[in-house]
Amino acid sequence: MASRIEKDWKPGERGWAKLVGCSSCGMQSINPRNIHSPITLRYRSDRIVTKDEVNEMALEAPPWLNIDLIENILRKSKKNDSIRVIDIFIKPATAKGDNYTSDMYRVIVEMSRRRDDRVVTEKRSFIVKIAPQEESTRRNLTEKSSIFHTEIKVMVDTLKKMNDLLGPEHPLSARVFHVQREYPEFLMIEDLAILGFRMAHRQAGLDLDHCLVALRGLARFHASSVAVCEKEPNTKQLYNKAVYCSQQPSEIKTIFIQGTKSLVREARKWQELDQKYVDKIEKISDVIYDKTADVVVLREDRFNVINHGDMWVNNMMFQYNDEGKPIAVIFVDFQVVVYTTPALDLNYFLNTSSHEEVFENKRDLLLMEYLNTLSSTMKQLGCKTSPPTMKELQRDLEETAMVGMTCALVSLPLILLDQSKARDLDELLQERNVQDHSACANLRYRKLITKRIPIYDRLGLLDL
Repeated sequence: MASRIEKDWKPGERGWAKLVGCSSCGMQSINPRNIHSPITLRYRSDRIVTKDEVNEMALEAPPWLNIDLIENILRKSKKNDSIRVIDIFIKPATAKGDNYTSDMYRVIVEMSRRRDDRVVTEKRSFIVKIAPQEESTRRNLTEKSSIFHTEIKVMVDTLKKMNDLLGPEHPLSARVFHVQREYPEFLMIEDLAILGFRMAHRQAGLDLDHCLVALRGLARFHASSVAVCEKEPNTKQLYNKAVYCSQQPSEIKTIFIQGTKSLVREARKWQELDQKYVDKIEKISDVIYDKTADVVVLREDRFNVINHGDMWVNNMMFQYNDEGKPIAVIFVDFQVVVYTTPALDLNYFLNTSSHEEVFENKRDLLLMEYLNTLSSTMKQLGCKTSPPTMKELQRDLEETAMVGMTCALVSLPLILLDQSKARDLDELLQERNVQDHSACANLRYRKLITKRIPIYDRLGLLDL
């Protein structure tokens, strides 16, 4: 499909034009005369364009993500052959460090369709999530762990059933419009930002209102998974690999071991922290991943659910009322869902995403809200399984507390890292960066973790 070009675009000019790409060779350019078989990729509008932006555009999206592809997907998903895509605008949907194991793009589509006896034009926005394509450690890790396959399976099948049970008032995830399972693997899903959902500030930590909304949503997620597993028991076997698991590639284990050792090197400088704690952390650094994997192994005699598995602030989006209060939550990124104790998600969330005041003083309130919502939703869905008592939930949280500590020692430094210093997964996996301890030098993190480490020690988590 040939591209209409309103204006040849040069750095420093005002106006708009489209970046075009060749449908056969993949070459990209802002000038269609440089392209053998031009297809529109994206455009920008009425503003001064810099040379860096022109260069950035050429790197933004793969050439196959084009008008023809989007038009075919929409015609198929909407069962409407009258749909015609006039133009598309593509930009990254996440910032560096926000999404480690896939590439995400926001695709704004200008399209027309026939409605009754007339043609209507509209704009729609979608998110396209793509498995890593370029040869890299990141792609190798993603393929070995099968996490993109897991996400497709979750969103197309299990989550759809969970959403159907809960109904439209409490959606758990975005709707899926298209899935491609062969290379290049990708998902095309609805853009939750259009529905008013947005991410919270990851460095600030979630206040009590956000935490309450998040845990009500998590409780509905867990409850609906119980209902699905009761109807289809084989679903439990589909999700058996947590982030912490002996079956995961060795690179993941390396990240946690080296991350712990990075903290040790930085904490040696902290006069306010008793060095006996640092000595203990150093001793457990080589086994911290294995010890964490041990505590999340499925126990059939306990209450179990399908866990989100990566329950931190960037994997949820909030909707707000006119006063700016959070009123709803929806979840994203389902690459490491796992069937095991719900204490996995709870410990993960509380130790990575709650504000420190909430973490220290509101834990019991949050757990009560979670358990009440879990119990009422399971009853509403007609679950035969009994929900845990608070005593049983507290027991499971204590037995899996290692999850919370490991998240705080290794993941939290990256969560609190300034955006300008954020790293992608390839950088994290490079030896020189895995051993770099600059993330732990963050003053916000230092203040927080020096208060928590003695708590973890009192729980016996620093002992071999």
